[in-house]
Amino acid sequence: MKEEKKEETIDRRIRKTRRLLRECLTALLKEKKVQDITVREIADMADINRGTFYLHYKDVFDLMEQIENELLKELEDMLNHHQAQDLLSRPSLIFAELYPLVQDNADIVSILIGENGDLNFVNRLKHIVREKCLKDWMALKPLRNSNAFEAYYAFIVSGCIGMVQYWLSSGMKESAEELAYMTENIILNGIRVLEKEAK
Repeated sequence: MKEEKKEETIDRRIRKTRRLLRECLTALLKEKKVQDITVREIADMADINRGTFYLHYKDVFDLMEQIENELLKELEDMLNHHQAQDLLSRPSLIFAELYPLVQDNADIVSILIGENGDLNFVNRLKHIVREKCLKDWMALKPLRNSNAFEAYYAFIVSGCIGMVQYWLSSGMKESAEELAYMTENIILNGIRVLEKEAK
């Protein structure tokens, strides 16, 4: 019993340190690019020694990559939680979960998809959505002109990223739910146009 409590305390301490390092990196990314940030800067800001940083991460890029991986894993889990048929008829299901995730991670997400963001992160994000949505949707709704659907998909994914950028930069005036329904209407209207053209 004592051993379990000790492990729980250590786990909590590890989570707290990692959260602090993430917050410090996020704060520094508002001022400079990731390649210009040093472990010393993060450690000083977090009020820890560099050795403690290296217990958790190899370097600044490793910290950044792990933050990105956690966000993308959450997104992937969300997408896999829903059936393609459900998402095709009601895309708001996923956006009602996505926008709160963005809201909870607004500081880092606004940096990652902003003008000085990480193109690799954006491309990985697009790839995940493409693998889940585009392939599944095309299997459910085969269209004669699949190129048109691919072009539409590319437009929608870029539009969704733009919608998130707009929402974050405008201070998230709309609720996550309102934004989810706005996004759903845009997607469904586009699909209706594609289906009409395919007839």
